[in-house]
Amino acid sequence: MKFLKIIITLIAINMIFFACEEEYLQKTPLDEVTAIDFFKSPDDLKVYLNQFYIDAIFPTYYHRHGNDFDSDNQVWETRIDSRLEGTRTVTTSGTINFTRVRDINYFFDNYKKVEEEYDLEDYQQYLGEAYFFRAVIYFDLLKSYGDIPWVTTEIGTTSADLYKPRDPRNFVADKIIESLDSAAIYLTDKKTHGAARVNKWMALLVQSRVALYEGTWEKYHNNTDFGVSNPQPEKYFNKVVQTTKAIMESGLYNIYSTGKQLSDYNDLFNLRDYSTNQEVLFWKQYILDLTRGSQEFYNERNYYMEYPRGRSITKQLADSYLCTDGMPISISPLFKGHETLNQEAQNRDPRFRATIATPDEVWKINENGTIQYWSEVMEQLNTSTNTSAPSGYTNFKAYDPRMMYHTITSEETPSIIYRYAEVLLNFAEAKAELGTITQDDIDISIKKLRDRIGLPNLILADIPVDPDWKFPDLSPAINEIRRERRVEMAIEGFRLDDILRWAAADELIVGTRPKGFKAAQLNNMMYPVDEDGLLDPFQNALPNGYGFKLDRDYLNSIPESEITLNPENLKQNPGWD
Repeated sequence: MKFLKIIITLIAINMIFFACEEEYLQKTPLDEVTAIDFFKSPDDLKVYLNQFYIDAIFPTYYHRHGNDFDSDNQVWETRIDSRLEGTRTVTTSGTINFTRVRDINYFFDNYKKVEEEYDLEDYQQYLGEAYFFRAVIYFDLLKSYGDIPWVTTEIGTTSADLYKPRDPRNFVADKIIESLDSAAIYLTDKKTHGAARVNKWMALLVQSRVALYEGTWEKYHNNTDFGVSNPQPEKYFNKVVQTTKAIMESGLYNIYSTGKQLSDYNDLFNLRDYSTNQEVLFWKQYILDLTRGSQEFYNERNYYMEYPRGRSITKQLADSYLCTDGMPISISPLFKGHETLNQEAQNRDPRFRATIATPDEVWKINENGTIQYWSEVMEQLNTSTNTSAPSGYTNFKAYDPRMMYHTITSEETPSIIYRYAEVLLNFAEAKAELGTITQDDIDISIKKLRDRIGLPNLILADIPVDPDWKFPDLSPAINEIRRERRVEMAIEGFRLDDILRWAAADELIVGTRPKGFKAAQLNNMMYPVDEDGLLDPFQNALPNGYGFKLDRDYLNSIPESEITLNPENLKQNPGWD
């Protein structure tokens, strides 16, 4: 019987660590094997780290774009986000999820066993990956809770660290940035094909994201309950500039462009392979044959995007797109008005049509070669569950009309995780926040994005004043760079984070409702209509608009059950008492 138990144990260990040698593994229970048994070779480190290459850490486009429903970019039928609505209640039970912190710290506690037989160069890639994942895991906690305990070793059930106080958010941000510095030292500096292991440049992109988040948070939340003592936003902005310039000067990446200004932006999100793409740093490849159906290896996005299914884009986002003369719709003579969607789309930044479906856009390319257009969907809009679109504006970004990719048995469309456009936007925003941005800075960042779609460059000395700027107290440069970020990265899951770090809920959320296009375009008035004839889906549910609580909702609540266990050191976040 003892021998049988040994055999069963060996089989279990083999199944856990060696049966799935692909890059994306499910989480491995740590109590099924000890470090002494396992951490003996670089391959062991690699297999252990595979568990972090999952959607929870690398959300793909389809999962990530859902985050924009929690912002002013999208609206989803009768689903009102409780954070925006201001109706969240304090979490009473449960814990702050430190499971992944424990998992990555287990690596750091044990990886040095490999040193006995191998040189650093044999396993430094995996050490770099561990630093990278520690940073990404902690960044999510920082955004959720602000102050958070920084722990770098596995916490046992009797560890004193279980009851340590929360570390200040800026201390944690510094530690995250330090981790990414270490990651960049150890990770390969090769471009790689971008669908397997992370590299140095991905670590630097994430570092710029973290530094920009913390820098703007400290600047715009200063002198509030969410601020930090001794804020140093400039320190973080300078780090963003340093990090992004390193990526830009590497010569490895650029904006994807074939010269087709009306389609390159749209095509970028529907390519079948990004291994040689100059813009994509990291992407997720889907291969059905690997698991015959595991969600880690197939992508349902085109199936779910064939119809709006209750999801749509807000007028607030639609109105952000400039006209082809580089001027906002509030002052451009090229803007044709809001009477019909076709009129709105005329003479607009091509990213408008690449993000919002218009009646003349291809909806389906059938296997027999016949083509159907979105006009068929528009004619039935809001007449059924499938065709419901509360705002009327239907998401088109990353939608592939080729019907062969609309079922889970054949859908292998890859998803972009990190792309170079964010590097350029982070650089430009940090320079603008520092007040040191020059036309040369614009020319190596914003201009590249606008050149791809044929839009005039942003000229700092001649930025047209938009009476509809959301941040009139800020510089024209910051307003326009924020606009550029919004339209370039639309529906990619950045918007809520931007609103939170800019402390911009008072300008963008409170007292507002998501609006849609002119209701007269539809055959069916399924949703309420406002005094201007615009679809107003939450008119009845939110008569006074969103009630986001400015003194509370920028952070999540700490579970009361945890405070009860550690009342001396663990305090509640602002506004949740």
